[in-house]
Amino acid sequence: MADWHRVCWRDGRKNRMKPEIYLADIDSLAAMVPDGAKLAVPKNSNGVPCALVRAIVRRRVRDLHVVCVPTGGYATDLLIGAGCVATVETSAVTLDETGLAPCFGAAVRAGSIRILDSTCPAVYSGLRAGEKGIPFIPIRGLIGSDLLSCRPDYRVIDNPYADHDPIVLVPAIVPDLALIHVEMADTAGNVYVGCDRDLALMAHAARRTLVTAERCHRGSLLDDARLAAGTMSSIYVGAIVLAARGAWPQGLEGHYDEDLAHMGEYRRLAADRDGFNSYLRQYVGVD
Repeated sequence: MADWHRVCWRDGRKNRMKPEIYLADIDSLAAMVPDGAKLAVPKNSNGVPCALVRAIVRRRVRDLHVVCVPTGGYATDLLIGAGCVATVETSAVTLDETGLAPCFGAAVRAGSIRILDSTCPAVYSGLRAGEKGIPFIPIRGLIGSDLLSCRPDYRVIDNPYADHDPIVLVPAIVPDLALIHVEMADTAGNVYVGCDRDLALMAHAARRTLVTAERCHRGSLLDDARLAAGTMSSIYVGAIVLAARGAWPQGLEGHYDEDLAHMGEYRRLAADRDGFNSYLRQYVGVD
C-alpha cells in the first residue's frame, strides 16, 4: 500500500490526477455496498472480484439483487450461502468444471431466493440498453421459449417495420454497482480491462463501478498505445482498491489460473450448512 501512496502523492502534495478515487483497504470498498443494492458480477472466467465479495459477506449485507453477467459462479454462490441475496438474475449459476453451485441449488429448492431466469443474450442486451440510456432493447432469440411465460417483463410486440414479425423487448438493466477485478489501474483512475468487454459493458450500464486491481500502472494507461484500446476511462469508476490476487480462487487471465483444488474444497464444504459455516470461518473471516 505504501508503494501505491508514493504514486499518488509527490512531495507531500496530491498528485494532479485523481488519487481521491482510491480507498485504503478492501473493507472500505465493501462498505460502499448498501443493503438492497443491485450488483452486476462477472462470469467465472475473468474479472471476478472475489476478495471484494468476501468483504461484502463479512459486512453481512442483505437483500442484494445480483445480476450475473451473464452467468454466476463462486462469488454468486458464496453471497447466496451467506444470506446476502434476495434476487438472482441470471442464465445459470455453476462452478464450471468443479460441478454444481451448492448454495444456489439449495436456495432454489428451498424457495429462499427470487430467480429472474434469463439467457446470456438477454442479459447482455439488457445491459446494452442500460449502457445506452434507453428503456428497452429488441431481441429475437426468446421467441418460442418458456422464458416468456415466466418473465412478464419480457414483452412481445409486432415489429412496426414489417408484417407478422414478432419481436421481444427486454428491459434495460441498470445495476446500482458493477463489481470488477482488473490487472491494473493508473493514478487517474483509468482501469485496464483488456479484451474482456463484459467488464466495460457492466461499468457503462451501472450507476457506479467498484474496482479491485492487481497493481498500479505508473503513467497514464490512455497514453500508452499498446494499452489504450483495452482501457476503461475513470469516468466510469467510483472507487478502486489494490488487491493482489483479488480474483482468487477464480483466475485472472494471463496472471494466475483458477485454484481448482480450492474450488473442490468449497463445493465439498458448501454441500451442507455446517460445512459452509466452516468455510466462512476459515476463508472469509466470518465468526
